[in-house]
Amino acid sequence: MKIAVIGTGYVGLVSGTCFAETGNQVTCVDIDENKVNSLSSGKITIYEPGLEVLFQRNLRENRLRFTTNLKEAVKDAKIIFLALPTPPGEDGSADLKYVLGVAEDLGKILDDYKVIVDKSTVPVGTGDKVVEAIKRNYNGAFDVVSNPEFLREGVAVDDFMKPDRVVIGANSERSKEIMGDLYAPYVRQGNPVIFMDVRSAELTKYAANSFLATKISFMNEISQLCERLDADVDMVRLGIGSDARIGKRFLFPGIGYGGSCFPKDVKALIHSSENAGYDFQILKSVEQVNESQKKALIPKIVSHYGEDLKGKVIALWGLAFKPNTDDIREAPALELIQDLRNRGAIIQTYDAEAMNNVKGLLGQHEDLVFFDTPYEACDNSDFLIIATEWPEFRSPNFAELLARIKDKVIFDGRNVFDNALAKKHGFSYYSIGRSSHQM
Repeated sequence: MKIAVIGTGYVGLVSGTCFAETGNQVTCVDIDENKVNSLSSGKITIYEPGLEVLFQRNLRENRLRFTTNLKEAVKDAKIIFLALPTPPGEDGSADLKYVLGVAEDLGKILDDYKVIVDKSTVPVGTGDKVVEAIKRNYNGAFDVVSNPEFLREGVAVDDFMKPDRVVIGANSERSKEIMGDLYAPYVRQGNPVIFMDVRSAELTKYAANSFLATKISFMNEISQLCERLDADVDMVRLGIGSDARIGKRFLFPGIGYGGSCFPKDVKALIHSSENAGYDFQILKSVEQVNESQKKALIPKIVSHYGEDLKGKVIALWGLAFKPNTDDIREAPALELIQDLRNRGAIIQTYDAEAMNNVKGLLGQHEDLVFFDTPYEACDNSDFLIIATEWPEFRSPNFAELLARIKDKVIFDGRNVFDNALAKKHGFSYYSIGRSSHQM
């Protein structure tokens, strides 16, 4: 099948590559000529485990190509995916200018039946707006479908190739059949393709991400209660996670969620609810809890060292919002850096993939220095903060850390270490939601 994917950001590049992997002919479109040239020459523009192998193979076998020419890309395509950014406005609403702008351009290009698919996360009613934008310039047959993505950064290739489910919002039998054929290779083990109307599919994406964000914020609230009641959040997590009605995932406490999806989608669903005349109180609380939780380590640091951190050298492990990605959007580490620098501290930091993105955002300064290894970041530091749970942090050489960290103190925002283990190696150890008698 011939497919066009408009947009080569995270969703577009992963989707285009994975569609090509099952034999489809995929043309990806982007207005950034430098980016298109880089991708065409084999230089992948995002970090995602497992993606580059598929990218290089399909590029080499001519199933995946890149262009800036929209008309050329969609001419022979049967399905056109819109994988465009929908950034949040100041009021939390999703900005649809890119989606609707391309839809209007498509109306000037189409000359036969196509299925146009919203892959971007968009508010309920966007499908109708896309239809209207296309019809301004095109009166022929076409269908607009909603096919939200459920890709987790760090495991996106597996999520795409072996999805838990595929959600397709389609209002015609013709588009349902085409989309069903497209996804058949990905659900051979029997995982469902769930067909529904377009508006329900649009809402499903927001509902899923907002529910997961709610689980995270709930456990972060429980962690706060554990610290005050001398209970252990790890034990509570195991106790409730074994209940099949609750499940084990998204119950790990920490210093809040970040990334491109949860913060944006929670805001957008709150905004959509307000427009519909409904006060979504739970989600407003989820957002407030998350903002507060990002600062959960600061009171622990202040309690140990005092408000003034002038001259303190702090090793910071982790900058990405989660491991196995270079994405720093809404990353809790960024708020920690800002707060600690405002208190006069010097930050020595390391991250396996995200350092260049932080350098591009914040620059390198006397009080913000980047290192090539986690141990170098600890040299002559007073204490260590862990902000991202990269696997390489789980089993460090504690003797090396003891030799490099002057005060032998660790503030762990992701509960990477066991309390007893950190204490055994001679560290004062502060984590999230653990009982004080284990510290």
